[in-house]
Amino acid sequence: MKLLWLDLNSSYAHSSLALPALHAQVADDTTIEWCVVSATINENTGSVVNQIYRHQPDIIAATNWLFNHEQLLHIVSRAKALLPHCCIILGGPEFLENNAAFLYKNKFVSGVFRGEGEEVFPLWLKVWNHSKEEWKSITGLCYLDENNQYQDNGIARVMNFSQLISPEKSRFFNWSKPFVQLETTRGCFNTCAFCVSGGEKPVRTIPLEAIRGRLNDIHQHGIKNVRVLDRTFNYNNKRAKELLDLFRNYPDICFHLEIHPALLSEELKQELSALPKGLLHLEAGIQSLKEPVLQQSRRIGKLSDALEGLKYLCSLKNMETHADLIAGLPLYHLSEIFEDVRTLAEYGAGEIQLESLKLLPGTEMRRRAEELGIQYSPLPPYEVLQTREISVDELQTAHYLSRMLDGFYNTSTWQKITRTLILKNPSFLHEFLNHLVQTDVIDTPLSLEKRGLILYDFCKNHYPDYLTQVSIAWIEAGMSLKKAPAEKVRTKRQTPPENWDVTYGSYRDNLRLCFLPLDENGHGYWFGFESEIQKITPVFKAKNLS
Repeated sequence: MKLLWLDLNSSYAHSSLALPALHAQVADDTTIEWCVVSATINENTGSVVNQIYRHQPDIIAATNWLFNHEQLLHIVSRAKALLPHCCIILGGPEFLENNAAFLYKNKFVSGVFRGEGEEVFPLWLKVWNHSKEEWKSITGLCYLDENNQYQDNGIARVMNFSQLISPEKSRFFNWSKPFVQLETTRGCFNTCAFCVSGGEKPVRTIPLEAIRGRLNDIHQHGIKNVRVLDRTFNYNNKRAKELLDLFRNYPDICFHLEIHPALLSEELKQELSALPKGLLHLEAGIQSLKEPVLQQSRRIGKLSDALEGLKYLCSLKNMETHADLIAGLPLYHLSEIFEDVRTLAEYGAGEIQLESLKLLPGTEMRRRAEELGIQYSPLPPYEVLQTREISVDELQTAHYLSRMLDGFYNTSTWQKITRTLILKNPSFLHEFLNHLVQTDVIDTPLSLEKRGLILYDFCKNHYPDYLTQVSIAWIEAGMSLKKAPAEKVRTKRQTPPENWDVTYGSYRDNLRLCFLPLDENGHGYWFGFESEIQKITPVFKAKNLS
């Protein structure tokens, strides 16, 4: 039997764990011949189908999720037309609801799995070409029987999670990506109404020693970034501390993980503060800073605790903390989103991620959409179109705000000045956003330099007191000293003053010196550049302000 796995991702930087996770459980089964076709959603459909056809598989398997849904169906429907004998089996988050309508509409699909497949997929492989009567015993499998009747075998959960063979043992585990993914737990204690994990109970764990073995394997492959997939890393503070102690043994790896700011114990706070710089990159799930919104979303934890925890995380100098907001949540107004962005900027969040709510299959919020007054797209990615609290136009504004944050606040070069403008000027967010929309650049990919030119020009017309800060950011990013943000910079035959306050680096005579004046009295900022190696960013900075 030849099984072809269609590995369809949104980009080549991404890699699904589904293939190695499933393959690892049956890797020793010599009756199965595995082959893989890898592609992205942007590739030519005909080319991908042709690759599949050449393999002449008996089974085509794939994971279906938000962003590959449409392209995946195009590919497998064509493959089925060319290979009518082929059995097409799908899994993934798209199938967490009732799947009858999907199967009746897409009869080229033989069946879909709901839930976790590592234990049940191997069982199905033993009976895939038998009578569908034998399919009834496969938990999680949904299909149309011989009488064209919908059969639903419930949802599959791997209760012996710690006993699974790890994905890294599979020959299909992809070690060439910029990062690898690691589950230390599966399931979630939280009850968030908008999340597919809201019903994943209980939380199941992998023993610490097993994780150590997996990390050793990861480390030996030279991996520098590990994304910990645990839904809430600190659902258990004692276990979180043990894991952090383990991570310390891999100082050349950066661990990306999601943490619940409302659940931070004092002991865990101390542990976090003592970690080496760069070991962690935190995602702080917050979604909203408004109590009614969080209550309606059924998120566990007091808002006051979440705010205190978030403020603490953002204050840590040894790691960066990103915070996320979700536009379109019930009871969440556009004005409150703007308020929350300012609050997160005040806390010093490393990034502010603003996403639109998506009503995912299997979530409570999707089931209650009509009751909650939510209108959403019936097609993936199921984005919210309007709620009682936020209109179509306002959601578009939230989208634009997200783009502005990504382009300026979430970009290290422009973050400091953008944060300053947000905090010092209550109207800045609205004014700058309107400027970006009116000049028709808000949805246009912009280079780092172009963003600097836009910000400088805007400040020149609206916030001239901040021009110097924009110029400093421009210079320190190594941008051209011949363009507008450096228009005041003096570069020719600059002589250092008798006294200056050094910010960083050390001055040498062979540095190429430039001066950004603040007035006519010689006050300003000095920057030194390596002239011999043509380094574009300054290696020396000093100021003379008195």
